[in-house]
Amino acid sequence: MDAHSYSAALADLRTVRDQIKKARAALARLEADRDKRVSQLAGYEKAKAERIAPAAGLGVAEVVALVPALAPDSLAVDEETQRQSPEPPRGQSAPRHAPAPHHRAAEGATPVPPVTADATTPEPPAPAEAARDLPCIPEGATGDAWFAHSPGLASSRPNFTQQARSTVFLDTATGVLVHRDRTHRLDLGNRTAADILTAVSNAVPEGLERIYITAGDPWHRDADRYPYLRDAVAAWLNAPIPGWRTDTGRGRDRMAGHFVHARNPVGRYQRDNGDSHVEIRSVGEWFDTDGDDPTIIRDAFVLLWQALRRHWNDAVIMGSPSQTGRDLWTRTIPARGQHADGFPVLSEELRGLLHATAGQGRNELITPPRVPDQLPQLVEYDRTFAYAKHTWKSPVGTPRRVTAATFAGWSEKEQTRALYGSGHWQIRVTVPDTWNHIGLLPAPAPGDRAWHYPATPGTTFTTWAGGPEVHTAMTNPITPWRIEILDGILWEDGKPLDDWAKKLKETWANLSAQAHFQGDPQQARAAHLASRAVRSILLYGIGAFAQRPRMVTGTTPRSMERDVPPDAEVIGFDDQLITWQKPTGFARDPNAHPEWAAAIWSGARAALLTQRHRDDDTYAGALHTPPGTVVAFRTDALYLTQRQNWPYHHQPGDYLLRGHLTGPHAAPTTEDELLALREAGRAALTAEREA
Repeated sequence: MDAHSYSAALADLRTVRDQIKKARAALARLEADRDKRVSQLAGYEKAKAERIAPAAGLGVAEVVALVPALAPDSLAVDEETQRQSPEPPRGQSAPRHAPAPHHRAAEGATPVPPVTADATTPEPPAPAEAARDLPCIPEGATGDAWFAHSPGLASSRPNFTQQARSTVFLDTATGVLVHRDRTHRLDLGNRTAADILTAVSNAVPEGLERIYITAGDPWHRDADRYPYLRDAVAAWLNAPIPGWRTDTGRGRDRMAGHFVHARNPVGRYQRDNGDSHVEIRSVGEWFDTDGDDPTIIRDAFVLLWQALRRHWNDAVIMGSPSQTGRDLWTRTIPARGQHADGFPVLSEELRGLLHATAGQGRNELITPPRVPDQLPQLVEYDRTFAYAKHTWKSPVGTPRRVTAATFAGWSEKEQTRALYGSGHWQIRVTVPDTWNHIGLLPAPAPGDRAWHYPATPGTTFTTWAGGPEVHTAMTNPITPWRIEILDGILWEDGKPLDDWAKKLKETWANLSAQAHFQGDPQQARAAHLASRAVRSILLYGIGAFAQRPRMVTGTTPRSMERDVPPDAEVIGFDDQLITWQKPTGFARDPNAHPEWAAAIWSGARAALLTQRHRDDDTYAGALHTPPGTVVAFRTDALYLTQRQNWPYHHQPGDYLLRGHLTGPHAAPTTEDELLALREAGRAALTAEREA
């Protein structure tokens, strides 16, 4: 075998490898779907493992492992025997909806369960699905050491003025370029990064620093040649450009290298002589466009900047909403008073724990038999500017650990205050035997950072959840859930985000009003896009506080394959380059506050279940709908089979009616089917309002 044959064989081997990865991923999705359907069938009162097993292609024992409640009578004796020797729990039952008499238990002893109508009811079955294990805080001094801040790392008010960058807006589908008040029409050739940099640099020869792509998605031009969209994007970003190289950063700007993203990538380039730095970005980071002209999009950014300047006299629109959001937040850190020295960053261990145990939005599709096979309607409600509703209180100060024994030793009032405060709790949860509605608390599901919401009566699972969700589960308007505290992290209540969020909410309200009352349709559209950009600043600014572990993407020439880092994952390759990525842990980011993001996300998920409208003396949310009427959750949106009379006052957090599709329609069983019905429902509601 010669060198050429060897290289060709390697390329073929990589192709087989990628096909295996795709097949394994597809198989895992199918198996997860099968297991989910098995669990759903178990909700039928006459379900039998003997009938489900052949339909699922499983053995009876495998079905019982998924759903222990389906165990045949012959296994009942063995199951009861096992229950006589339960694993000693670590915690103490939390107070319920109306705090019951406090039951104290010796450390390691079985807690006294909440009183039920049948005191002889056996312990609930084990979790129905095998799921990934969530991390715990180590016992003793090792775990206690996590409850500290990272030395020398704190968020502080900047002592410099952010510099604006010369920006142009380019539609790569039409070649229309807008720079300030001038419009150009360019020949973009094959729409490669080289063609775009060359054409735009010729049109704007001085000071060009940022190119926003408004339409055309040029990084997808060769998507058909690659198995994954990310591969096509990486190849587009990394293609050689005569006279340019990948940017390595400058001054205070630590952003360097390309950011590979399937939809909204970032290309960062600098001239070989080093005197010019240009980034190519997607305007889709800020808002969705609907064929808008680059002029309107440029006007939207001007309106956004003007509106922000009313609250921050040094406001600068940076490359992304997340960068802009965090920069604006740092300029609200008090110059005097309690937090003038900044907000210290948690230990890396606690940041890692929060990253692994605090999910973001709830995304769940509920399928038959939990909803009708034929939906009479599909009604979409979306919580307006939802995260802005949950920024009024956030964790501050040095966190403290609340062990099961510590929690058990508190009075009922102290327990309730702690669970209502700023905390993150490891809990053992039991779904009530009489429960007939949706799940309330997230549980780890198979897959990286995947979550599901168990709702089958009697199910027990262990998870982590924020205080708002724990409190909601215990005080929900139907039946309190049994919550057992195993461990916890508790902070003081503070308002580090309140001023920042209030200013953004006022900016959003101002731009929304402009969009509504503006007589010029183009300016009204620009104001609407600007209001959506404010939403993105807050939304992605909060996400940036979460500070996920960094993933570095790099390329290595095919001729130097041995130089690919040993801990890297190859994510793409072509005839010249191998593209790889590898995790590098957490950066020393002074603005890393995952505890804030986790608290807001938990509050938003809880509000999807129940939210009080004090002025109207009423409630809204999924738990205020009849059982079997909730079809899906998608982050801030709720999909129902019935229309609700919930108040809407154009305030953050209010439930806005976005779509209404009359049926009957087959219940969606995939995300694509749900999205198709959603779009039809939005179009139908628009037509109804225009009629």
